[in-house]
Amino acid sequence: MDILIGPALAASVNPCEAQPVQLNLKRPMSLTNLASIDDLRLRARKRLPKFAFDFIDGGADDELNLRKNRTAFDAVELVPRYLTDITNRSMKTRLFGDEYTVPFGVAPVGFMNSAWPGADLMLAKLAGNKHFPYVISTASSTAIEPLTEAANGYAWFQLYYPCNANVYGGLIERAKAAGIKVMMLTVDVSSPGKRDRDIRNQLTVPFKLTPRVLSDLVTHPRWCWETARHGSPDLANILPYVDDGSRSLATMQAELISSSVSWETLQRIRDDWPGKLLIKGILHPDDATRALAAGCDGIVVSNHGGRQISFGPASISALPDIAKVAGDSPVLLDSGIRRGADIVRAKALGATMVLAGRAFAYGAGAAGEAGVGKAYEILHTELDRAVGQIGCTQFEAVDGSFLR
Repeated sequence: MDILIGPALAASVNPCEAQPVQLNLKRPMSLTNLASIDDLRLRARKRLPKFAFDFIDGGADDELNLRKNRTAFDAVELVPRYLTDITNRSMKTRLFGDEYTVPFGVAPVGFMNSAWPGADLMLAKLAGNKHFPYVISTASSTAIEPLTEAANGYAWFQLYYPCNANVYGGLIERAKAAGIKVMMLTVDVSSPGKRDRDIRNQLTVPFKLTPRVLSDLVTHPRWCWETARHGSPDLANILPYVDDGSRSLATMQAELISSSVSWETLQRIRDDWPGKLLIKGILHPDDATRALAAGCDGIVVSNHGGRQISFGPASISALPDIAKVAGDSPVLLDSGIRRGADIVRAKALGATMVLAGRAFAYGAGAAGEAGVGKAYEILHTELDRAVGQIGCTQFEAVDGSFLR
């Protein structure tokens, strides 16, 4: 789930100064009673200003696709096969010749630092320590280079094709120089989605401190303090190409994505990128067939976490037909992952690996670095349990035979 086009969530002035608050910044936060990703979501909802939480949590229009992503997962039934020794289990998976400890990664999330200041680096370090993929967003709040270093070889890069040729060339070269081997081109944002929650919360670019937003900020002093301390989230990967330091975030965002992305664009990127190339946002099997024929190394089935359109299919519903035409090419899935069993369902329907965005954003919002670790722990533990419960010992052995 990419998250794109967000506000500069903190003003240049510290809004907390309007109402001094005594903070106990060293007080430990207990996470022992948080059992699920939904628990992390509820904790994040309490800790974050409403506009920041809604920016992460919301979807397009009436959020129908947001709900569909969950109901479609719930409709996929797995049939356990018992009388199997499941004592020793492995969740390892291989992709493009590399082995990962788990079959899930962190989806690209723009402005992730709005979930909690420093969240980008927290997740990159977690991926490097736990050996699973972390996908850097073009719209990340932290630049490619420090994130790649923190991820210690487990960073991929997600590309929005920009209007400016210098930005495009610069991003490609920086990704190469950083040693990134996998690039993910997102193609479903040429016409950005309409997000009603952001409109109701009066989120504008550039960000404005309206009385309503100011009230929201001062009632969440810890988030406010940390954001003021770390600096406002911005488009860190685009800043090197901005000639005038005073240019607005709105101008940079307008240049971030071209509305003319086409099959010819894909061919150009394939020619320019020497590593593995994934295409993200595919929902139709004919598009998957054509992308693979154009030289893509794999498909990411995604409806952008329900943030782009409200009238399309759930990602998990689109997966089987795309997996069928993909043959031996890897198929990844994102949008709607909340449980370890969801990862097993996706594998049974043909996915090689899944990506989760909001799950980790909720973790960051719930408890910062400890929270993103908790999100990983929940997904990993639930996944291991679910694989055992269906009578399997290897995640890679899960297939359609476990589907009802």
